Amino acid sequence: MGGRRFVTSYKEKKVISIGTVKELTGLTERKIRYYEERGLIFPERTKKGTRKYSFADIEELMNIANKREEGVQTSEIRQDMQKAKQKGGVRDQMLRGQLNAHFNLRK
Repeated sequence: MGGRRFVTSYKEKKVISIGTVKELTGLTERKIRYYEERGLIFPERTKKGTRKYSFADIEELMNIANKREEGVQTSEIRQDMQKAKQKGGVRDQMLRGQLNAHFNLRK
């Protein structure tokens, strides 16, 4: 029996409209668009230009909103996000290296 393989986690699928994001986060459409303009969130666009968000985007928006309430500037948030992404990449490389070494694999 062949199992169906999901390429993208449901959390990453961009299927949620800005109206629903607004309801779930309590943010205004303008704020959500502003965070996109500042490079903090990256919705996909349909052929007609409608923004679509994922559950991961919603979580990120909530984190951004919390940091903004604490007085953190959007430029600082973006820098922190970039550092976290780089750190995660290094961690992934290290884990891959450890697994490869454990199983005597090259690459």
